[in-house]
Amino acid sequence: MNVVELIRAVRGLRAAHRPVLFDAALAAAATFVEVGLLFNDGTEAVPLPIAVTVLTGAMLLARRRFGIAVVAVTVASAAALTAAGYYPGGALPVVALWSLAETRDRRVSLAVLAPVAVLLEVYSVCSPPVSIGAWILGAYMQTRRRYVRAVEERAATLEREREQLDLIAAQRERGAIARELHDVVAHSVTVMLIGVRGARDVLETEPRVAAETLERVETSAEQSLAELRRILVLLRGQDPAETRPQPSLADLDDLVAGYRAAGLPVRLEITGERLELPIGVELSAYRIIEEALTNALKHAEATAVTVELGYGGADLEVRVHDDGTGTGEPPGPGGHGLVGMRERVAVLGGELEAGRAPGGGFRVAARLPIGERA
Repeated sequence: MNVVELIRAVRGLRAAHRPVLFDAALAAAATFVEVGLLFNDGTEAVPLPIAVTVLTGAMLLARRRFGIAVVAVTVASAAALTAAGYYPGGALPVVALWSLAETRDRRVSLAVLAPVAVLLEVYSVCSPPVSIGAWILGAYMQTRRRYVRAVEERAATLEREREQLDLIAAQRERGAIARELHDVVAHSVTVMLIGVRGARDVLETEPRVAAETLERVETSAEQSLAELRRILVLLRGQDPAETRPQPSLADLDDLVAGYRAAGLPVRLEITGERLELPIGVELSAYRIIEEALTNALKHAEATAVTVELGYGGADLEVRVHDDGTGTGEPPGPGGHGLVGMRERVAVLGGELEAGRAPGGGFRVAARLPIGERA
């Protein structure tokens, strides 16, 4: 865990404990005020009413879950102290009534307000305006909190909508760039083809003209290649400064070692003699294995994963099998790993099988042609 993650964890812990600390502080303050009001007329302080008041004040800690019960207990405590000849100030029932209005449905708190106000008036604890004022304050705080929450949700919704609109705009732009790419490639190939044919026609009779023509073809090819790379960078959404080469099966050992270091027990098995394959086949095989291992690490809960790479004949066999109890693929509609695998295999004219294995676990098996069909 780095420093940023540690700070976020501490902030989350503080946010989780904030309601508990506030409730404890509120209960302590209300109890202190109630004890002070109980003996502010010069009455001798005795342990019994103080104990009753403290125990009643402790009930405020449960005000969020048992609001009605807390109101009932505080009112009953005030009535009992009044009947015993003491004169409670009503701080505890007033706070409980405010809390009920602040946390519960308006109709529920309003139904509780009427009998509580009457009882507090009958026992001369506090007057109805005080009870009604506490209820109004609680109802206002609840309304304010709901308003703030609605504004925050609306802002979050607008942010998501803005991101979606940006994504749609980006996709449209990339589609336009793809059409431009087609035009650039088609034009450049046509120009180079015409130039090469012209150079071939005059190669024997006018070698100087043929050399100049081929030089122009070379320049055109270099410019077209630079433009092609620039547009591909835009289509991929990559940083133009990124110059790392695409991975191949030569990097497979490092890939497996990385997943082992992440806690996934991977065993790599290679059958047949390693061949120099077309770059498209090597990249697709690498990405298929990478995606399968990622799914196994995140979703399969596997204790053993086997990666098999088989050279032989006109096909490259790629198999990844885990013994996990999970699905081995991203849950829900958000995961596109298997879709990406199928697209890669389909481009090469191969076959892909992915699903639960007969003996348990999840299995991905791909056949990638490496002959003329690739």
